[in-house]
Amino acid sequence: MKAKPLFKQTLIAGLFTLLLMLSGCLSLKNGQRSDVVILPLGGEVEVTEGSVVYSLPLTVFEIDVVAERTVYVPGPYAGYAREMLGLDDIILSGEEKWTLGNVTLRTVEELDPSQFYVIQGTTLMQTNVLALKRSGLILDITPGVYETTSFSHNQGGTDYSGLLFPDLGADVYTTMKTDTAYKVVRADTAFIRVPYLVENRKKLTIGEEAAAAAQKLLELREGKHMILTGETNVFPQDGAAINEINRLDREYTALFAGKKWTETKQFRIWFTPRPSMAGQNTALFSFSSSEGMKTAGNSAGIPVVIELLPSNKTKDLNLVVRPAGSEKEMSGSDRLYYRVPDVVDIRITQGSETLCTARKLVYQFGNTVTLPSNIIIGK
Repeated sequence: MKAKPLFKQTLIAGLFTLLLMLSGCLSLKNGQRSDVVILPLGGEVEVTEGSVVYSLPLTVFEIDVVAERTVYVPGPYAGYAREMLGLDDIILSGEEKWTLGNVTLRTVEELDPSQFYVIQGTTLMQTNVLALKRSGLILDITPGVYETTSFSHNQGGTDYSGLLFPDLGADVYTTMKTDTAYKVVRADTAFIRVPYLVENRKKLTIGEEAAAAAQKLLELREGKHMILTGETNVFPQDGAAINEINRLDREYTALFAGKKWTETKQFRIWFTPRPSMAGQNTALFSFSSSEGMKTAGNSAGIPVVIELLPSNKTKDLNLVVRPAGSEKEMSGSDRLYYRVPDVVDIRITQGSETLCTARKLVYQFGNTVTLPSNIIIGK
């Protein structure tokens, strides 16, 4: 009857011994060094075969600016506008004026050249790199990021190379002047002067050309009035005639009042915000009413500045760390780095005028955090 208690004690001792052995194996496994190493690229770090290279995202602002360019060209007869046609509000000198219009901002994610990382492993790795990539927290080394970062400033604006005033309004621009000249001939023993006529072509003065153009313009207006009132049946009585008279009226009036063109120009600039710019005004470019867009710091114009106000929602993320049992574990290289963006309020102004406001996620204003190896490896 004493054999059963002895067998029971032996069984309990065996189970206890087996438990100790399993515990030792688990401790050994936990103490092993990870087969995955993640290091910042640079210095002595090299990319070996089978490694994965990725980058943290960098936010870049694409700022599109729309401006209007207006060109003023005086007419050749501007000095006679008041005298011959009674016009006062005319263009007297050539100039160019620019007006700043719409300003829009959007963000694009690029590769941060200072934040490349290498994942090196000696065994089969299971990581959540793809999940972080889909979330936009890390980026692959791929040229597809830059597929849309192009812009053409040659937009085919108004062509000013042709003649601005091809028809000066006069029927003729020269007149024939007849003068009497003399030639000396010898007759018997004496010399006599024989008169003869000489015709010379003389160019009209600017005043004479202006008078001819003004006369033709007044005749056009009188003829249009007669067509509209039905006082004439000689000229074709249809809309084409009136349209042509109106075109000629504008052209001849422009000889005295001048011409004006307005065209829309679009510009794009890329701006990379830095954390040191937070709370400060940073010049994007200068805008001049006479010369248009200029580079930042140019004295010919009023500066257009951008103000960045981060919300600091992620400032305490770096305080959340995994508890570590030793300094060796704290300095381990088996953690996956990724970047969490911060919300930034953006305001673009020129003087006291606000041109654009936006609220965007900016990666470099956030914090860089890590995932521990027990999240990267395994399921």
